[in-house]
Amino acid sequence: MAEQSTEQILEIVLPGVVGPDGLRPRRRDRPVPGPGQALVRVEATGVSFAEQQMRRGKYYDQPPFPFVPGYDLVGTVAEVGPGVDRALVGRRCAALTKVGGWTSHALLDAADLVPVPAGVDPAEAETVVVNGLTAWRMLHGVAGVRAGQVVLVHGANGGVGSTLVQLARLAGARVIGTASPRHHDAVRELGATPVDYRAADLPARVRALAPAGVDAVFDHVGGPGIVDSFRLLAPGGTLVAYGTAATRDRQGSARLPVLMLFARLLWWNALPNGRSASFFNVWAGKRNAARFRARLAHDLGEVFALLADGSLRAKVAARVPLERVAEAVALAESGTVTGKVVLVP
Repeated sequence: MAEQSTEQILEIVLPGVVGPDGLRPRRRDRPVPGPGQALVRVEATGVSFAEQQMRRGKYYDQPPFPFVPGYDLVGTVAEVGPGVDRALVGRRCAALTKVGGWTSHALLDAADLVPVPAGVDPAEAETVVVNGLTAWRMLHGVAGVRAGQVVLVHGANGGVGSTLVQLARLAGARVIGTASPRHHDAVRELGATPVDYRAADLPARVRALAPAGVDAVFDHVGGPGIVDSFRLLAPGGTLVAYGTAATRDRQGSARLPVLMLFARLLWWNALPNGRSASFFNVWAGKRNAARFRARLAHDLGEVFALLADGSLRAKVAARVPLERVAEAVALAESGTVTGKVVLVP
């Protein structure tokens, strides 16, 4: 039987609705993995839009305060519990956690770990865990984007957006990407045609680039602009909504904006317009744990393979020590960066 280690681990606690400076570091004894578990020494974890919403109490199904945020992580297995192959110790793996990733050591179910290819930088791998998985599934599993099609990616400079642009280009699609002018060069470098998301005539600008409409729109913004996203679809096109960023700073219910978006998407799908709309949730199918894990390993494995061979470029906006989490969160929320801010314990 393993003995409790006296080594301390560091984790970041979100105590309630606070500013970035309100996040609290906490040290506690290093946990010992139980049956089926693995203790992962975290090498990289990220600041996603989900944590930005959680900090405001606005994420749809976040746990009650206080808790440790952290939607995903990459690290090396330090210790395993009974029933877990000891060959896993020393292996670099990734995990989709939803919460708990902002820590120096994470106790996880070993079955949830996905191997990271040798030679891939941990911070670069971290940028494509939830972001890459989300982009891959929306592009291939929901929209079914094919070569020769035209797609619109909102927030093309962001973590998910920059990955979507690259995967769409790899699939042979032409990409129009919305972003602020300061990011247009970065969007062009990814292979997309940039459009200013703040332009009053945004739909007209997209129409000028795609007169027949676009075959898919990937929209994390929600709010009133979702109507324009749907109207820009060509016949047979697909709108994939995956967030409500427009309501991030509004007071009130965290659930109401999402429920209103669901209702709108259902209404559009009921109309005989030849276009479809859906909301993407990376956790769909979680109740069937075995199937969910198998699909996670396959899809994330595909993304990692593209990263390993250089087809997909990781967009690390910044690497910030875990102790400076307030700085990292403020930077991620500033709208001034391209890619993902990564915390390095």
